[in-house]
This record gives sequence, structure tokens and C-alpha cells, in this order.
Amino acid sequence: MNRKGAILGTVTALALLASGVVVASALNDLPQDAQPAPSPTADLNRQTTPTPPPPARPVPQEPAPEAEPAPARPVAITPPAPVIIVAEAPEDQDDEDVETEDEEAAEEQVAAPTEPPPPPGRRQRRRVAIVEAVDKITAERMRFEVEVGGRPVRFQKTLIFTARACEVSAPDEVVEDSIAYLEVDIQPRGVLQMSEPRQIFRGWMFASAPAVNGLEHPIYDAWVVGCRA
Repeated sequence: MNRKGAILGTVTALALLASGVVVASALNDLPQDAQPAPSPTADLNRQTTPTPPPPARPVPQEPAPEAEPAPARPVAITPPAPVIIVAEAPEDQDDEDVETEDEEAAEEQVAAPTEPPPPPGRRQRRRVAIVEAVDKITAERMRFEVEVGGRPVRFQKTLIFTARACEVSAPDEVVEDSIAYLEVDIQPRGVLQMSEPRQIFRGWMFASAPAVNGLEHPIYDAWVVGCRA
């Protein structure tokens, strides 16, 4: 009887352990609430301002020498006549030879091979996308982080953000920019377990131009702000 009880207890413990693993996995797949991202401007404002150095002592200056008095009458100044130098072609070379040499030089310049342009730089991938969202009804605004390939982040318990990629512009690009590929789902409040989320946006967002491909919704606006390693 004791042996049967021990076997039954072992089976019960294994079943409880397996159910715990399943519950933990399901919790990891659920979106987490958005948290305000740290602002670099606030960190700079919290730094103590350095004490300015004491003012330097004034250096005594010597008085300027006295100038000669101005003449009583203005003095007329006549500019020198310009010298014009006329270049003459050699006597043994006529105009046709000069034109031929100019044409040959122009042909050589056109026929000279041009160096191929360097290959374009490669954009660098980042691990975290920084997103800013606003509720147009309550005027609540928040800047939060979404990990690329990580858990989704929920804003206002309704919008769910998922980041697939985040990269910054290459050094040879004219405009410094941050680009993120985001997926935004919406789930009605209070029925999270009864309805599936509905996707309302999927694509690339540009930090330098939020209006190019931002989230357009009657209640919410969202755009990417930057990328962080």
C-alpha cells in the first residue's frame, strides 16, 4: 500500500510540475505593460553644473602711440595705368594647329576612365526600438521601449506593439535616421481573454519623417523615435 502511495505522489508531483511549466510559458507570451523610457535630456539636466573659474586679472595695456596730424588739404592720388600683356602665338604655329591640340586634349579627358563609386554603407541593426504613442481622447502620451523579437508591449491596455527590426542609417547617408519595422494590434478593453487581437498596422516607420508611414487611427497615434543597442 505504501508503494502505491509513493507512486501516486510521484505522478501527482510530475503533473503539477508540467502544468507549472505550461502556465509560465503562456505568461511569457502575454504582452507586458508599457513603461516610460528614460530620457537622455533628463539625465543631462540632473548633472551638476561645473563651478566657473575665477575671473582673470586685467592686464595693463600700454598707451597707443600718437599718430601724425592729418594734412590740411586732401592729397590727390593718381592710380597707375594698367599694364596689358598680349600673348602672341609662335610664328611657326598657326590657328589650325592650336584648334587640333585643343580637340585632342578634350578627347583625352572624355576617354579617361572614371573611378567607380564606393559601395554604399551598411545600416547597423539595434536591439530595442523606442516608440512614442498618444491617446487623442485623454491626451496621454508615453515614450516606451519595445525589444526586437521580444515580448509585445501594451499601451493603454488596448494597443499591442511588436518590433521585428530596428536599424540606424549608414555613415555615408545624408540624413541620420532610425527605421523600425513594427506590428500594431488592437484588442478591446475588458475582453482580453475572449477575443483575438486585430492587426491595424504593419510596416516600416521612420524617425526623421513620422508622417510618412505612421499609425493612423481615430483614437491613437504612434511613431518610432529611435533605436537603442
